[in-house]
Amino acid sequence: MTRRSEDYGADDSCVIPLSKLDVSEGDRFRDDSMWACFERLRKEDPVHYCQDSAHGPYWSVTKYRDIVAVDTNHKAFSSEQGVTIVDVPDEHWTPSFIKMGPPKHAEQRNTVSPIVGPESLTKLESLIRSRVRAILAGLPRNEAFNWVDMVSIELTTQMLATLFDFPFEDRRLLTYWSDVAVTAPKAGHAIDSWDKRSTILSECLEYFSRLWYERINAEPRLDLISLMAHSPATRLMEPSEFLGNLILLIVGGNDTTRNSITGGLLFMSQYPSELRKLIDNPKLISSAVSEIIRYQTPIAHMRRTAAIDSIIGGKQIRKGDKVVMWYISGNRDEEIIEDADYFMIDRKNVRQHLSFGFGIHRCLGRHLAELQLRVLWEEILSAQLGFEVVGEPERIASNFVHGYSALPVQIAA
Repeated sequence: MTRRSEDYGADDSCVIPLSKLDVSEGDRFRDDSMWACFERLRKEDPVHYCQDSAHGPYWSVTKYRDIVAVDTNHKAFSSEQGVTIVDVPDEHWTPSFIKMGPPKHAEQRNTVSPIVGPESLTKLESLIRSRVRAILAGLPRNEAFNWVDMVSIELTTQMLATLFDFPFEDRRLLTYWSDVAVTAPKAGHAIDSWDKRSTILSECLEYFSRLWYERINAEPRLDLISLMAHSPATRLMEPSEFLGNLILLIVGGNDTTRNSITGGLLFMSQYPSELRKLIDNPKLISSAVSEIIRYQTPIAHMRRTAAIDSIIGGKQIRKGDKVVMWYISGNRDEEIIEDADYFMIDRKNVRQHLSFGFGIHRCLGRHLAELQLRVLWEEILSAQLGFEVVGEPERIASNFVHGYSALPVQIAA
């Protein structure tokens, strides 16, 4: 089975000169029309230079092996200038451990890693299951509802509140700050300037600073704020670095899982034969979770900056060049993943995807993300709940977080 490029719909990517092709335009992701762009680049120019874009010149790395080569070579391709294609002005820059190299990166990452370690996840599973059951039981019957808001956001935001030991009644602030943090300011939008974005995120810093001072004066315990407050690697952070790590942990724990939760339901609707496989054989849930995460690719790209002159895919990358790894494209690379444009929950090597990245910056919370998705689908099958997608998904205009703002759903009669 091979999907033809015209199956993606009409698009200018097949007719404009390659030198003019800019895959980073947010509207492509909102309209879900970027697939033909990436397919063309993988075939014609896998390591592609875009001279003129809203984000300045950049290289697009679009094939699986080339992405792994960049992602696993942190000495040649650094994250210290940022991990998104957007260049943040110096006065609004917030350091975090994902934007650091060794040894400081490992010291800070290891500070918070116990909360998503095996022992912690074992304890969290029963809590996640009880919350999933409550969320599913509380969904409206006989009327449409927004799956994104009532399931995806609610489950992940409850989990975030637990990880931070954040006041539960204020948990939707975490969603709000996450959305603001991943928004590149644009005229005419709610976040129309870097100053406005920084003002809102300063409220996040102020709120968490109060929690910090409570935790640092109390006995250490297993929540993210306490872990950072009591670790030698993080307890002396400047406010901007504290905020940077907060944003990293909030976005990492929120946007990625919530969009895979939404994508999973959408894909099962689009591929009913795969849903039937899952119903007939619930042992496929773990495999289905990996396929959902691949097919959704909740983080569309990660950016690096060349620290030295390098060769990738036969192209000369110069020191200082911006290099964008399009995970969303690598996860559709047919050289590595057979019939990559199709959603198949029982495919071979189903865990062979790029969604969590590789190398020293591989996603810290990947096992927690998989756990939440697994429990959700176990409970959906256990309750014998059928869901019908009753309208088109609304996608966000972001080339970084590949996600949704709405998915109208109704529980099947």
